[in-house]
Amino acid sequence: MNYSQLRQQFIGGEWRDGKSTNTLTDINPYNSEVIASFQIANIEDIDDAYQAAHKAKLEWDKVNAYKKRDILENAVKYIEAHEEEIASIIVQELGGTRLKAAFEIGLVKNMIKEAATFPLRMEGKILPSTEDGKENRLYRISAGVVGVISPFNFPFFLSVKSVAPALGAGNGVVLKPHEDSPITGGTLIGKIFEEAGVPKGLLNVVVTDIKEIGDAFVEHPIPRIISFTGSTKVGSHIGQIAIKHFKKPLLELGGNSAFIILEDADIDYAVQAATFSRFTHQGQICMSANRILVHKAIYSNFVDQYKEKVSALTTGDPSDPETIIGPVINDRQAVTLENLIAKGIEQGAVPLVQGKITGRMVEPTVLVNVTSDMDVAQDELFGPVVCIIPFETEEEAIAIANDTRFGLSGAIHTSNIERGVEMAKKVHTGMIHVNDVTINDEPIVAFGGEKQSGLGRLNGQWSLDEFTTLKWISVNFGQRKFPY
Repeated sequence: MNYSQLRQQFIGGEWRDGKSTNTLTDINPYNSEVIASFQIANIEDIDDAYQAAHKAKLEWDKVNAYKKRDILENAVKYIEAHEEEIASIIVQELGGTRLKAAFEIGLVKNMIKEAATFPLRMEGKILPSTEDGKENRLYRISAGVVGVISPFNFPFFLSVKSVAPALGAGNGVVLKPHEDSPITGGTLIGKIFEEAGVPKGLLNVVVTDIKEIGDAFVEHPIPRIISFTGSTKVGSHIGQIAIKHFKKPLLELGGNSAFIILEDADIDYAVQAATFSRFTHQGQICMSANRILVHKAIYSNFVDQYKEKVSALTTGDPSDPETIIGPVINDRQAVTLENLIAKGIEQGAVPLVQGKITGRMVEPTVLVNVTSDMDVAQDELFGPVVCIIPFETEEEAIAIANDTRFGLSGAIHTSNIERGVEMAKKVHTGMIHVNDVTINDEPIVAFGGEKQSGLGRLNGQWSLDEFTTLKWISVNFGQRKFPY
C-alpha cells in the first residue's frame, strides 16, 4: 500500500494536494506523533470533485451490472490482502484497540459484500393502467451523485456504509472524512476502490476543514443526496441546508441508549454485555449504552459485579493487544467528558468508579445516584462514562428510557424473551436488542434512529431504496380518447 498517496486529495482519479494554502495535521491521539500533513481542499476542489463524480457516473451507467459486482468484490479482496496494514492505521490514527480494528474491518467487508449485490437488484415493475391499451413501467435508477460526510469514531466503516451502497446503486460519490480521521475515513477508502477498479472520478475524497469550505460541500448543486453521520447538532444544520437546496438528507446522529436489566435477567451475562455496550472503543459509539437501568431487586448485586468488572479494564496503549480502553480522539473530547463528570457530581451523582483523566487518556467512570434530569442522563456521553439508574416497575423503566431527545439503540435483559420483546416495542428507539448489547449493525437489517437520532434507514434493501429513485415511464400502445 502506497502510504504517500494517502496523504493527498483523491479527485478525478488523481492523487494531488488541495488548492488551499492551509494544512491539516493528522496526529496519533495516544502519543501525539504526526501521522500525516494534508494540503487541504478548498471550494474549488469541492467543485472539481463533484464535477468528476458527475462525469464518471455517466461512464458507470454503461458498465455491465455483473462487472460492477466484480469491481465491488475486488474491494473486499484488497482489504483482505492488506488487513494487517489497515488495522495498524486504525490503531494509529483513531487510538482504536486491536480488538476494535478487527471488529471494524469485519463490518466493512460485510457491508461491501452486500453492496456488491446492488447492481443485480436494480429491479423495476410493470403495473396496470386505468387506461385501455396502456402500461406503466417503474424503473429503479441511481440518484446521481451522493455527498458523504463521515465521523471520527468508526470512520472506515461509517464511510463505507454509505460509499459502497451508493456506488453499488450506480451513483458517483464525493466523500469528506472528519478532520481527525482523514486516512481511515477517507483516503484509505479512495485507495481501496481505486485498486478495485472503479472508473476514475467515480469516487472522490476531499480532506478539508469547515472553516475553509463552510457549507459548500452540502450546497453544491450536483449532489442529490447528503449522507451524514455525526452529532445531532451538526446533523440538524446539514439537514436544514440540504432541504433548503432540495437535496435528500440521510442523517445518522447521536444516541443516549438505555440498557435495561429486569429482575429475572442473568446478572453475570448482563454485566458482561453492559460493559461491552459502554466501553467498546472508549464509549465513542453512537449506540453505546449511556444509561444502565437496573431493577431494584437485583440492583446491589449488579452494581457490585459491574464495579469489579469495570475496575479491571485496562487503559493504555491501543497497540497493546491487552488494552481494552485507548485514548479518546482529541483534547476537546477529553475536556468535554471531564466537565460532564464534574457537572454530574455537582448535581448529585456519586462516582462508583472514578477514573483519572490524563490528556486524552480517560479511565472508566461509573456514576450512581443519577436522576433523569441530570445532564449526564440527558446528554450523549461519548466516552468511557456511564450512569446506573434503579427502577421498580417495567413502566418506570420505559418512562426513564424514553426520557431523552434521542432514540437510536437500546437493550433489554430478561429470562422471558417475549416479555422483553413487548417491552422493547414501547421504547421509542430505532433499534433495540433483547439479551444482547446495544452496539449492533448488520448488513441486511434496517439501521437508523428515531427523534433526534436521525432520518432514514441504511443497510440492505433500505440503502438500495435511499440511494436510488423510481422513474415512471408509461407506454400507450393505442391512442387515448380525449373529451375535447
